[in-house]
Amino acid sequence: VQLQASGGGLVQAGGSLRLSCAASGRTFSDYAVGWFRQAPGKEREFVAAISWSGGSTYSAGSVKGRFTISRDNAKNTVYLQMNSLKPEDTAVYFCAARARYPYPSASGRDYDYWGQGTLVTVSS
Repeated sequence: VQLQASGGGLVQAGGSLRLSCAASGRTFSDYAVGWFRQAPGKEREFVAAISWSGGSTYSAGSVKGRFTISRDNAKNTVYLQMNSLKPEDTAVYFCAARARYPYPSASGRDYDYWGQGTLVTVSS
């Protein structure tokens, strides 16, 4: 499966963005999907993940209550709605698909396919 992340940009603190992860190739509904981010000079970190059906989600504590992950399997797309953005949310955001076990995981090693990333910059 090929993944294309989009929707990043420059936003002021307190603002919102919606990222999209569009998939092509194999049956998208077979996969759990996760969002990860990597800030300059830092390691990649987990943001949120969603099961193949959308019935199960899991978010990092740092974004809980601000970010919401969802999916539309008819459109082969997973979304990350980001509200109340903070400067520390600045990073390149990546989406990834997990084939072997289609439930959320916070470990990047559990994902089989990765998109190219989209840059989110939050100004103070």
